[in-house]
Amino acid sequence: MTDFVQNILLGYHIAFSFTNLLYCFIGVFIGTLIGVLPGIGPAGAISLLLPVTFGISPVSAIIMLAGIYYGSQYGGSTTSILVNIPGESSSVVTCLDGYRMARQGRAGPALGIAAFGSFIAGTIGVIILMFLAKPLSSVAIKFGPPEYSSLMILALTILTYLAHGSMIKAIIMAALGVSLSQIGLDIVTGQSRFTFGIMDLEDGVGLVPLVMGLFGIGEVLVNLEESIDLEIFKEKIKGLLPNLKDWMDSIGAIIRGTFLGFFLGVLPGGGAIISSFVSYAVEKRVSKHPEKFGTGVIEGVAGPESANNSATSGAFIPLFTLGIPSNAVMALLLGALMIHGLQPGPLLLKQRPEIFWGTVMSMYIGNGMLLILNLPLIGLWVKILKVPYRILFPLILFFCIIGSYSINNSTFDVFMMLVFGIVGYLFRKFKYEPAPLVLAFILGPMLENALRQSLLISGGDFLIFFTRPISATSLMIASILLVTAIFWKRHRKIIARMR
Repeated sequence: MTDFVQNILLGYHIAFSFTNLLYCFIGVFIGTLIGVLPGIGPAGAISLLLPVTFGISPVSAIIMLAGIYYGSQYGGSTTSILVNIPGESSSVVTCLDGYRMARQGRAGPALGIAAFGSFIAGTIGVIILMFLAKPLSSVAIKFGPPEYSSLMILALTILTYLAHGSMIKAIIMAALGVSLSQIGLDIVTGQSRFTFGIMDLEDGVGLVPLVMGLFGIGEVLVNLEESIDLEIFKEKIKGLLPNLKDWMDSIGAIIRGTFLGFFLGVLPGGGAIISSFVSYAVEKRVSKHPEKFGTGVIEGVAGPESANNSATSGAFIPLFTLGIPSNAVMALLLGALMIHGLQPGPLLLKQRPEIFWGTVMSMYIGNGMLLILNLPLIGLWVKILKVPYRILFPLILFFCIIGSYSINNSTFDVFMMLVFGIVGYLFRKFKYEPAPLVLAFILGPMLENALRQSLLISGGDFLIFFTRPISATSLMIASILLVTAIFWKRHRKIIARMR
């Protein structure tokens, strides 16, 4: 208990330093802005800002990047309610009732409950994160190379299982990500692999050009061919504070959404999007008037908005305790930590406690900042929505080029980014999700390293993965998920034919 209190005090000392307060504010401000603007997600924003973090301390970098992630969940509700276009994919469900409330003259309470629900859920999520991370980290210390190998295979399996589109396409993308991660020098022999004689590929494919291309340039190209007509809500927004009836109707949804979102956020591939959809379904199920959902009920805003914010806290659990990212944004944060010479996992909490506790305490502060930003500045966010895309997208392209070049002062990195940008555009056109590729790209070297260490320990005997309980359990769960997914897909086809 003494260590726990000391860690909290350490976290507050780090989070309340002027530098980290500034980076926290920058992060949540940019996150809110990214959430408000349709077509730009937190993964794209973090990709653009990764090069900026190279010159600052690791804890300041993670505080800022984390602020972008959970801040974007706040901003996404603004466009969902006022424009009926989700700024964030996790706010899609908010459109169903939030926009209806706005049309009924209740935009104020809808925006208010979204902000307060997000604040409550985000704060409770951070508290749960604070209490669960230490015990889970203690268990994770018992993991050896075989356990890590199986766990990463399980993470990739769950990711593809929970992919929003085709599972086959998700598996293909994950396989492509692992393949790209093998380019460069062999970690054991030091020999070149898949470089085709190109010297610039000796160090492998860079993470920043890859993610900037897939999420930045790819997003620009897709949105340029889509004409988005934003019908900005023109009436004066008033009554941002929900009344007593609104709170009575919403409090149950907020609590359920908070806990549901957190634990779904822990799952690889889960996160804010699935949490918001599940929360909406649960609220409709437990409601005494389910037929009113979709017509402007406040529970339909409170539940999903609480769930997607709580899920962002839950996503940090596997990242910090196991070194396993649960979604694309966490994969980018994992990459940022590794760029700064840190290895997320059970030893991080022991060796560099200031990273974990500084980030966690900054999330308390960031949630407070977001509450202040989102209520009084709604008028500003509405004006930002009017910025023409012909101005916005060239700026994104400019930042991508500068960011990718500044890492190694290499035009080859810029070229790679542009190539991945075109590839990312084609992925979106043919309904291939880039997130599994990025996750597999980052996990690939770690999986290879753990796999080869395991085989060295066992003398080349693959039974080591099945004779150790944790490893065998992880592989068994991965197999069950794959088989279940295949049978479920066939079952749906049979049902479709019967209809």
